[in-house]
Amino acid sequence: MQIETWLAFVVASAIVVVIPGPNIVLTVTYGIRDGLRSGLATVPGQALGALLAMSASLAGAGAILAASVGLFTAMKVAGALYLLWLAYRLWTAPVDAIRTDDAAPSRPLGALFRQSTLISALNPKGPVFYMAFVPQFVDPSGDVLMQFAVLTATFTVVAAINGLGWLVLASSLREYLSGPFVLRLINRIGAACLGVAGLVALRASRSG
Repeated sequence: MQIETWLAFVVASAIVVVIPGPNIVLTVTYGIRDGLRSGLATVPGQALGALLAMSASLAGAGAILAASVGLFTAMKVAGALYLLWLAYRLWTAPVDAIRTDDAAPSRPLGALFRQSTLISALNPKGPVFYMAFVPQFVDPSGDVLMQFAVLTATFTVVAAINGLGWLVLASSLREYLSGPFVLRLINRIGAACLGVAGLVALRASRSG
């Protein structure tokens, strides 16, 4: 793979991931509500979920899902229902004023990690998108498997950096968004975004 091709892939990946999706919504919400430490657990979850979905799609899952209505529908419904469940949990979550001292309680990092991983991995359009996006930067005359590995690792790193950037921005606003009313509004906005993402996922077509 030529360096020019790899750099073009980096730029294209950055453009793709900078648009906030449901996993970024989760990162931003917890970054504002619980601070950098709690929100940080969602970033590796995003990266792992993207890595799993991308690896599976490039191993053939994307082609299978694109050809099978049943398999695609099952994955679509599972991902959409999970997003809707998270939206409900976020909408109904109790809120208190943010505490910025060291004794401020934090949500379990493991739970945030699992949520973020599942949201990223179960995105119903992910496998089909990866199957259409990545091969455009692969030279079929070279070592295809190695190129897939490099591009997958690159995309994962770009996605993680993007998530970290959103997290730092969100956590830096905590001191200005500390009241229960504002936090409840943040919850509702985040829940609405997750809910819309879930509904859109249910309407996703096999063609993406």
